[in-house]
This record gives sequence, C-alpha cells and structure tokens, in this order.
Amino acid sequence: MPEVQDVFLGLGILLFLCVLSTNTVSGCELLGRFDMPSLFKEGDIMIGGIFPIFNKEIISTSAFDKEPPKVQCEGFDWRVFRWTQAVIFTIEEINNDPALLPNISLGYRILNSCDSPTNALRAALTLASGTEEADVTSHCPPAVTAVIVSHFSTCACLSDRTKYPTFFRTIPSDFYLAKALAALVKHFGWQWIGAIQSDNDFGRNGILAFKEKVEKFGVCIAFVASVLRTYTRDKFLEVVEIIKQSSVKVILAFAAEGDFYPLMQEIVNQNITGIQWISCVAWITAPRPSTPEIYTAFGGTVGFVMQKMAIPKLKQFLTSINPYTDPHAPFMRDFWENMVGCTPILPGNTGTEATLKRCTGNETFMNSEHDFFDVTELRGTYNVYKAVYAIAHALHQLVFCKPVGEKPVKSIIHVFCLSSTGAADCTPCPKEYWSNERKDECIPRTIEFLKYHEPMGIALTFVSLLGASVSLATMVVFVHNKETPVMKASNFELSSLLLFSLFLCFLCPLTFLGKPTVWSCMLRHTAFGVTFALCISCVLGKTIVVVTAFKATFPGNKVAGKFGHAQQRIIVCSCTFFQVVICALWLTSNPPYPHMLFTSSNNMIVLECNTGSEFAFYAVLGYIGVLAIICLILAFMARKLPDNFNEAKLITFSLLIFCAVWITFIPAYISSPGKFTVAVEIFAILSSAFGLLSSIFAPKCYIIFLKPEKNTKKHIMGKTIN
Repeated sequence: MPEVQDVFLGLGILLFLCVLSTNTVSGCELLGRFDMPSLFKEGDIMIGGIFPIFNKEIISTSAFDKEPPKVQCEGFDWRVFRWTQAVIFTIEEINNDPALLPNISLGYRILNSCDSPTNALRAALTLASGTEEADVTSHCPPAVTAVIVSHFSTCACLSDRTKYPTFFRTIPSDFYLAKALAALVKHFGWQWIGAIQSDNDFGRNGILAFKEKVEKFGVCIAFVASVLRTYTRDKFLEVVEIIKQSSVKVILAFAAEGDFYPLMQEIVNQNITGIQWISCVAWITAPRPSTPEIYTAFGGTVGFVMQKMAIPKLKQFLTSINPYTDPHAPFMRDFWENMVGCTPILPGNTGTEATLKRCTGNETFMNSEHDFFDVTELRGTYNVYKAVYAIAHALHQLVFCKPVGEKPVKSIIHVFCLSSTGAADCTPCPKEYWSNERKDECIPRTIEFLKYHEPMGIALTFVSLLGASVSLATMVVFVHNKETPVMKASNFELSSLLLFSLFLCFLCPLTFLGKPTVWSCMLRHTAFGVTFALCISCVLGKTIVVVTAFKATFPGNKVAGKFGHAQQRIIVCSCTFFQVVICALWLTSNPPYPHMLFTSSNNMIVLECNTGSEFAFYAVLGYIGVLAIICLILAFMARKLPDNFNEAKLITFSLLIFCAVWITFIPAYISSPGKFTVAVEIFAILSSAFGLLSSIFAPKCYIIFLKPEKNTKKHIMGKTIN
C-alpha cells in the first residue's frame, strides 16, 4: 500500500497544525474538516483504519479559490470491504473477551483512501483530528490510539525506524520478497527479463531490491517500465509498445493491483500472449486479474502469496450484513449493489437515480456462494485480524502492566492445535491427536510401547522363555538325581524351591511386554516383587544352612540340629510374606496404572505403567536389596569352609552379580526414555535371574553330567585320597 507514507506524513502535519492554531491554553482548534464518510463506533479506546474500499479516485481540477469539492471515488472493491468488516468483527470479538482489555471497550473509525496518496493523507489528518461529530468550539479531541495500515504495507522503505518509529508490520517486507523472486528467477534459469513497477516508492524500491539480488546471478533486465492508476491511457500504451518491441519472454510486475490492472486490459486488448509473468504479492491473488478475460494473457503467472489462514467465525458475521439494519452505514449501498445486483431503498435514497433494479428488501446472503463469504483462505483479511489483535494485546499490556493473563500450559494439548483449516483462533486437538504439517487436521498420534512382535520384544521374549526352560530342565535333573551326594549337599528342598522361583522370575518379563492395562500394570510390579523376594529368601535359607552346618563342626554346638526343614520353610515363607504385605498395601493404597506420556518433541504417545506410589515401588526394591545384602554377608563369612563343594562361594558370587545388576539398574531406569525404561527393567530381571541360575546350579550340573566320579560323599566332604 504506497499511501502508507502519506498517512505518517499526515499525522505529523496534523500535530504541527494543532500547535500553530492554539487559541487557548486548553488546546487547539480545527481549521477545517474533510467531508469523509466513515464506519464509526464509539469506544473507550479508538482504533483507526484506512483502506482502499474504492480503488480509484476521480480526479477533479481546482482553481484553489474556494474549498475543494468532495472527493469522488469509483471501483468498489469487495475484498477490501471485507477487510473493514474484519476490523469490526475482531473488535467485537475482543470486546466480548473477558480476559483481553476487561472493562475497556474498543471503538473504531474506518475511512476510505480510494487507493490514492492524496486521499490517504486526508484520511490520516481526519483520524488524527478526532471525530467529525465533535463540537467545533471544544479543544482538539484526542487522536485515535492506533491506525491500521500495515496489513498490506510491504514497502521496504517503511522499515526505516528513524522515519517510521511507530510502524509495525503484519506482513513481510518487500526486501524478503525481492530475495525470493530473485531465487525464483535463478531456479528457472531465466537470464533475460523485463520489469514493470508502480511509479511510487513501493514499486521503485521493490524493483531496486530485486535488481540488486538478481544481478548477482548474472540475470540481465532488458527494461524497467512504470505504471500508475492515474496515468492516461497513452502512457499505458507506451508500456505496451515497450513490451511488444522487446524480445523478453519473462516479465516481473512489481506493482499494486490498481496500478497494473489498466495495463493488463491493454495487453489483453492487443492480444499479447506467450509471456511468462512474475507477480509480486500485491496482485497475484486479487479477484480482477483472475477473470476469464484476463486469464487469456496472464494465465500461468507465478509468484509468491501471503500465508492463507481461516477465521471460521467471520462467515456468520459477514452473512449478517444488511443495509436495512444499518441504513446510514457508509459504503453499504455500493456493497449491496456489487453483491446482490440491485439498489436498496435507504433513507435519503428514493432509487430514482439507480441504474440497477430496485431491491425488494427480502434479499439475504445466508446461502450465498460468493467468494466474499469464503473465510477458509484469507490472506489480507487475516493480516487485518492479526493487526487488531496486536493492538489489543499492546494496549492490554500498557494499561495493566502485564500480558494477557493465561494459565500456564500444563498439557501438550494446548500446543498442538489447528476491514479447522489453520484458523487464527485454533481449536486444540485432543490429547491423543497431533496436528498435521498444515495445521488443518487432527491426526492420531502413534502410541508407543514395548510390543511382543517388534525385534526388541521378540529378543526379550526368547531370552525369558529360554531362562524358564533352563530352570525347568535343571529342576528335572535335580529330581532325577536327588539321592546323589551333590544333591543332598545342596539341600534338595530349598534348591527345588529356588529353581521354581527362578522359573517364575524368568516369566515375569512377559508381563512387561504388550500394551499396558490396569491389570497388567498391577501384575508386573507385584509379581516381580514377590517372585524375587521368594528367590532371595530361598538363597538366604541355603546360606543359613551352610553357616549352621559349619558351626555344627565345633564341639557342643547344637545349632544345626535346631535348624531343620521346618525352620528353613519358616524363613522362606516369612521373608516372602513380608513382601506380599508390602505389595498388598501398594495395590490397595495407590496401585500402578497405565499412563500416557505426551511429549512435545515428537508425535508419539508413550504408553507406560506409572508406579502409582513411588515410595511403594522403591520399598519393594529396597526390601529385595536388604535380603540380598544379608545373604551376601552370611555367604561371605562362610566362603572358606573346608568342603570341596562349598556352596557359600557360589552364593557369594551369584549375589555379587545380583547386587551389581540392580545397583546399575536405578540410574539406567531413571534416565531411559519411553519404552526403553521397560526394556531396562526386563534386562535387570533377566540378568540377575541368569546370574543366580548359572552361579548356583551350573557347577552341580557340571559334576552330574561331566564329572560323575566326583559325585561321592568322600569328595564332597573333602576326604578324597590321592
């Protein structure tokens, strides 16, 4: 929008005039008024808007001997009129929001610039001087707080903060557009092109930036022609002749739609085809260049467009527009005639001067399919929407000295959402869904857990079943050889119970695989705790048997006689029962449960078992650890017994492995992400179980199968003769 600079110039002039025309201490008085119709609503804080609702000013000459006549405009632009309605809609939306500017109402005053720098200057002075309805005897009313002009203002010149310190964009600068256009030309290998610019700062700065970028790629610009909507037809014909006489087949048009459209008409009239046109943001998505007539010469134009977004709630607002509900609203007759094709009979308008048929009063937009009501692919309108909200948030922070109060994001569902199609007021996706790359659809997240059929699950299942099978096979061997000296020395009853507990320990990891459920979560942790407590209790019983047997060799010591099978069973059952009590309290107070872990770094949901009570979980682990340490101490004390088959040495070694595994388990468990936490726990279970199985029972099987000559009482008691 090239007239933006004139807006800022006008605001500066107005302040200067107010100072010069001061008649009283209280303020200044207006020297005159521009008769400019406006869309107006009073509020505590006023927001102004300047839009080219009509795209051409009817030029009139003046002798400057009297007040100039009222400005006349033509070429109603329904797309720009939608921008004005977006301002009104957004302000109403903000006024109804209790969190944004509470107890403060926003008002608006929207003026028409006619897409003319002169009229834009008039509009700027009008906005800065207060409302037309103000009493002329009063002091100058306060100016509007902010003026919306940046929704389509791409000129790189406006980035100069020394000249325009209060200008903020809601659209990228042409500096970046020029870089993108140069890259586009390089991509297609075009080396010889022409250029057309608007004869103003917008066009000239845009082409200048483009030339600086594109010449680095070795591209030559054959000509640069200028256009402007106020030019006579002869000037446009001169540009047409330049195009016809040039040999270029690629032309960049860095011009506003209103400036370029007369040239487009002349090109179509003279049937100039075969040219690849490159567009800037200003006109490639405009309605007029997209007509079938213009398409014959400009079809296939390439260029860059603004980001498109949706404002779903805006459609109902637009369809409710009716000239009869607000008959005095400016521009309403032009809008109605353009959209409906008839002239509404409004106050002060008898319809006698109308060129169209008279409206019946029953017309409605409710079922209209006009592009005006399509709110799914908004570009300029969305920039207006953003601009109003930017002003509102700035005012809120200025008035209340803090940003708009919002609750902290506690759940990932608030992050991944969509004047439904990437709307500004996005609808959060449910927690189990993730927005796609376009942010216009909720897609289910991938649920991650350790599955049976994935490679890691298959490997762990195989190892688990292998350990269970080896435990059963060892038990069969023990039953078959229970009368041999090795079996008798190993305490057959406790060894069999230990093998049975190891069998259960090897089956425990199977409860950790698959999709976590309420029952599987409770089973996996409690089964693990009870089976390992049973296992270590059996080891503890065997260790006590070894120690008491050694003590029995001392004269007068009757401890061994008092520690028979009944006492061994009591130790095993009581130690296991205590763990059962801990698990029962855990399940009744705060049991484990399936839990979905939502992460912001990927589109997965980690389905895991939450331990429920961290205290109970570590109490179960701690109790197993206490039993293991007691066993280790006792076995270490009996490690130097004189027997050739000293089981205390085997128990000591197995418990060292057990303790090492579970000591390293805790930091690995805490630091492992997602399903690997479960894998670490399974690995610890299998490692410790295999450590006990191999350390305690492998030497016995070795003697039974490979060294049967050592399976004698003399050898076991260390009385073998050389």
